[in-house]
Amino acid sequence: LHHAGISHSCKVNIRKIEAEDLESSGAEAALRGADALLIPGGFGSRGVKGKILAVEYARTAGMPFLGICLGMQCAVIEFARNVLRWQDADSSEFSETTEKPVIDLMESQRNITDKGGTMRLGAYNCELLPGSLAAGLYGRTKISERHRHRYEFNNRYREELERAGLRASGINPENDLVEIVELPGHPFFIACQFHPEFKSGPQSPHPLFDGLIAAALKGF
Repeated sequence: LHHAGISHSCKVNIRKIEAEDLESSGAEAALRGADALLIPGGFGSRGVKGKILAVEYARTAGMPFLGICLGMQCAVIEFARNVLRWQDADSSEFSETTEKPVIDLMESQRNITDKGGTMRLGAYNCELLPGSLAAGLYGRTKISERHRHRYEFNNRYREELERAGLRASGINPENDLVEIVELPGHPFFIACQFHPEFKSGPQSPHPLFDGLIAAALKGF
């Protein structure tokens, strides 16, 4: 975020919010006065309810939003619950009994018991949809990004989610995995499964962070 601030000649003030607090205070009160929302990566179910409330606020209020890894997964769950009205939509990481696991364990992770460094790690190719927000931010349609995760967007629900308006704009060509989702028509709403912070620097901010700060400066 600070790298992108340098690019736009502005100081970025980061206000950290405890996700669990949103469960009692509500997202609007917690996010009042903020210019954009970033939900970063993480593991486990703690605070996920609050993160989903924050995503809903950003989506409906037009607040610039960037989700990273778990942040993307929360964005997919929120959209499935509140746009498609799949109240049971969840990640199988958080609910083993959900009937709509829109986020699910990667097939390659199912038989792993000794986890160690067995997650999907390292750089993977991603093809961006021409004309998408993602392609516009990167200025090209073929990219490579670094990953660290076990759960992924469940392609079983991809057609229905896209038909409802959640665009899958970045796809790993080898495994057909959804790496980026975005909302056309929203001022700035994009989320990625990978970790863009791994490829950002003071003199070369990552395109997704750069885009978020540019959108924040425009206001909403």
